[in-house]
Amino acid sequence: MEHSTDLIPFFEPINLVIVGSFKEGIFGGYVAIQSLMRSGFKGEIYPVNPLYKEVLGLKVYASLKEVPVAVDLALVMINARSVRDIIPECAAKGVRAIIVVSDGFAERDEEGARLQKEIVEVARAHGVRLLGPNTAGVVNTANGLNPCPYRGGDYPLKKGTIAVCAQTGMVNPQAFPYRGISFGISKICDFGNRCDVDESDMLEYLENDPETEVISLYLESIRSGRRFLETARRVGARKPILVLKSGRTREGAAASASHTGSMAMDDKIFETVCAQTGILRLDDFSEIFEMPKIFAAGRPALGHRMGIVTFTGCVAVLAIDEGARHGLRQAELSENTRSFLDGIFPGLGKMPVDIGPAMAAVKDAVDRYPGLLKKVMEDSRVDCLFNVVWANLDARILGRYLEAYQQMQSVARKPVATWVYGPDSGVVSETEEQIEELGFPTFSTPEKAVKALGLAARHGIGRRSRR
Repeated sequence: MEHSTDLIPFFEPINLVIVGSFKEGIFGGYVAIQSLMRSGFKGEIYPVNPLYKEVLGLKVYASLKEVPVAVDLALVMINARSVRDIIPECAAKGVRAIIVVSDGFAERDEEGARLQKEIVEVARAHGVRLLGPNTAGVVNTANGLNPCPYRGGDYPLKKGTIAVCAQTGMVNPQAFPYRGISFGISKICDFGNRCDVDESDMLEYLENDPETEVISLYLESIRSGRRFLETARRVGARKPILVLKSGRTREGAAASASHTGSMAMDDKIFETVCAQTGILRLDDFSEIFEMPKIFAAGRPALGHRMGIVTFTGCVAVLAIDEGARHGLRQAELSENTRSFLDGIFPGLGKMPVDIGPAMAAVKDAVDRYPGLLKKVMEDSRVDCLFNVVWANLDARILGRYLEAYQQMQSVARKPVATWVYGPDSGVVSETEEQIEELGFPTFSTPEKAVKALGLAARHGIGRRSRR
């Protein structure tokens, strides 16, 4: 796998150079240095520009030749026509990875496409890999590498096991609020125009990345169908791969060509690729960040029998419908569980478990909630659980919810997806955050929660069958 080690300098550099303007503003080298410093990057940073002497306490070098050491990574933010000439200079300093933030290439016009072809040829001649052009760059939370060149992205991200890679800077920290991601991130990569480093390269790198357990991709096209098929099949057997692919329509495919200069793969062919590789397909942009949480929680699904605990019958019906769409069926409780639940409230021991009437009629029902949830979770006939939480304003009730999840931490070996609702959005958000801090993902809608369980089941069952 000759490609996999090529990406190490992009994510694991000991040091890096930044070539561009260091004028303070909303974009550029100044912001990139600030992002690295605020994110905790410990490596050496060498700014390069003949018009500056110092920036943010760092010496600025007039040229790459003056940088006193060999360098791992270069971040280039200069005029598109000048990028070609900077590549040999980078190579002379030992650089083997260049992030070309500059735009004005294939995404713009024919002249830009010609320039893009030239920089690829020059880079290959010098043994250098290129990410971009027209990219917002990368993030590695393991070493604090976040050279985000846009104001607003200069903050440390929580470490986690989810890698997010895309043909857009919309997944980078200046565009998405990673501060609110409870499960954390391992890597982020914006392919930009994808002139060299592509989705197959990234999958090969992440295959053996110890920090990454689930991979989420946004793609407008597939660069090499055969290589992607082989790589995704192999990597997907080890780690879940979730993909949102745009360009499903003729109009969307045309738009993707103007965005990154790439041609979209026929959508029916891509469906076949997904079926052959076990790729889990996503339907909207929010799912790039939301769906990986069910895998990051570390509780694999090995069956398609879904348990439902809810406060409302309406949501239960929606969950059953959505479950059927994603290969899930309503679980049937064991006799032992049914008897336990009926002991709390007559008729409670059936699926879906609607605890709304019991909460209203039984004085100590709320105190028995933790035991109830644990009992359903441990039932051998339940493979996964969709749990609905009513974010009541009563602190005692909220406390029992959290107690239930605390108890499940030690016994839950199956995936749990939670939807929280209530009259106060602040209380809902706080409850979601507390549940996720305990290691259980919450979702924005009942449908997304159930879909997440369906994806987990499909991956778990598929992986077991391939062994």
